[in-house]
Amino acid sequence: MKLRTPTPNDTASIQGLISGVLREYGLRPDPDNIDRDLADIEAAYFAQGGFFCVVEDTAGHLVATLGIGRIDQNTCELRKMYVAQTARGKGLGDSLIRFAISKALAMGFSRMTLETATPLVEAVGLYRKHGFQVYHPPELCWRCDLAYELDLTQYIAREALAHSPVLEMT
Repeated sequence: MKLRTPTPNDTASIQGLISGVLREYGLRPDPDNIDRDLADIEAAYFAQGGFFCVVEDTAGHLVATLGIGRIDQNTCELRKMYVAQTARGKGLGDSLIRFAISKALAMGFSRMTLETATPLVEAVGLYRKHGFQVYHPPELCWRCDLAYELDLTQYIAREALAHSPVLEMT
């Protein structure tokens, strides 16, 4: 599988992938509001100091998306992390979340937030596995009922200990 920056030619495939995953979980796509960022990824992400990437399989089909939106100097939001059903169960979600955290740190962020929905059980489990904690923002988008945050500096320390043959985290 190959991770790459999307081109304008990918827009329809990105929208289709995300809409398909949302419908699979009983959630409604919203191209005129919540999902309008997908119509112009360059303007919505890169021009705002964020990042967006896609993953394609060996046949060149898009199987995953991942966005990082800038909230402020220290905080970013994990957005549009979706994995196609055909690509699940292979560790791709875990690799994507690790990549997102690493990328956010490289971009200078110290905190990552995200909004999600209860039906996205696998995603919620993945976020918790990586140390995201529930928090209560002033408002959530209408499609989401959960919000999580991660202190990226603590994540680095936890990961370092997790890979230490000598030290344990208590």
